[in-house]
Amino acid sequence: MPKYSIVVPFHNEEENVTALYDRLKDVMEHVGETFEMILVDDGSRDRTYRLLEEIAAVDSRVLVIKLRRNFGQTSALAAGFDHAQGDYVLAMDGDLQHDPREIPGFLSKLEEGYDVVSGWRAQRADNFVMRRIPSRIANWLMAKLSGVDIHDFGTTFKAYRREVIQNIPLYGQMHRFIPALASWYGASICEIPISNPPRVAGKSHYGITRTFRVFFDLLTIRFLLKYMMRPLHFFGSFGAISVLAGMLMALWLAVLKVVTHGHMLAQHGPWFIMASVLILAGVQLIGIGLLGELQVRHYHSPQHRAPYAVERMVRLRSSEETMLS
Repeated sequence: MPKYSIVVPFHNEEENVTALYDRLKDVMEHVGETFEMILVDDGSRDRTYRLLEEIAAVDSRVLVIKLRRNFGQTSALAAGFDHAQGDYVLAMDGDLQHDPREIPGFLSKLEEGYDVVSGWRAQRADNFVMRRIPSRIANWLMAKLSGVDIHDFGTTFKAYRREVIQNIPLYGQMHRFIPALASWYGASICEIPISNPPRVAGKSHYGITRTFRVFFDLLTIRFLLKYMMRPLHFFGSFGAISVLAGMLMALWLAVLKVVTHGHMLAQHGPWFIMASVLILAGVQLIGIGLLGELQVRHYHSPQHRAPYAVERMVRLRSSEETMLS
């Protein structure tokens, strides 16, 4: 069994595949421990998969996973994590903006006992207005909302203990928030500064629209961290307040009717409507909370579907494996 698993998702990165593999192999061979590379093709339309297949044909330490379509970076990482066999799992991008020479720094922190080691792009080479300012705002908000004091949630360049990363469900764009989710499980987290060289080949898949979507994910993460296992406490609280306010308003109208004997619907019609809406909304919120509790129960059931579909996996069998078989 390998000690380290390196997971790299690729999407239309034919210019960078071979160079990244060569650099990774050189670094990991100098580390001196057993390792594997899990290279995931996330529905590329260029020659990325063909190049990955050629690499797997000459190196038994490489596992290539081809997804049926472009599921997104989070799902591609989830596919790699699900098939990782190493005690420690390291993830990085396939665009050469993550330098493999930084890997020993991550591994040394894992050896010190940390569960998650996150990269920190202290000196970013991205556009200041379109990328760096929105990223700083999102990272600051994420640190405040999650209680995890790190500077850079967005980078994929992170290292994990396998038992930690395989307990974290990944979907949507949640790979950015793995440290926050890992903290919920009690994981110890640290970060190390990394370089962020500019892309020299290929086309970036990031844009300002993706940055805006991160802010919506922040709300999801805040809810997950605080109410993931007790959604009824969130929806039920607002529902109970709404029902109570509506009942008090209805009670006040009933008392007013008894005291004044007036035509309440004509005189206080808007109050009747408001009381009815508050009671109905409160009941609906409590119902949503109960449905959330059922979803939590379903989440903990043994049936769990992966957020990706694998078309094929390619790995060369080493001579030792052939002799044993």
